[in-house]
Amino acid sequence: MNTKTKGNLAEDKACKYLIDKGFKILNRNFYFKGGEIDIIAFKNHVIHFIEVKSGSGFEPIFNITPAKITRIIKGANIYMQKNRLNKAFCIDAIIIKETSIEHLENLTLK
Repeated sequence: MNTKTKGNLAEDKACKYLIDKGFKILNRNFYFKGGEIDIIAFKNHVIHFIEVKSGSGFEPIFNITPAKITRIIKGANIYMQKNRLNKAFCIDAIIIKETSIEHLENLTLK
């Protein structure tokens, strides 16, 4: 299975997880100059811009770098402007391992 197919399967799992938790999926694979946001979801008046990482034999969270978060923030601002939205938003990650899914909400740069 190639990397793109694995990524799509992980994003499908993440979307199902989010829907089961009461999120509404607004967009998938939002492309902008310089990057992509895997999932954009909405819950409790907050828009969540979500990076999905998966893998086995290593910690996928380590693939979410400060540079990656900066790109997601840039994409979030583009999405908000493009859709003329004035709502609260946050940057999240969903980490998918062989036997678990973890949702990390409101990532920040330090």
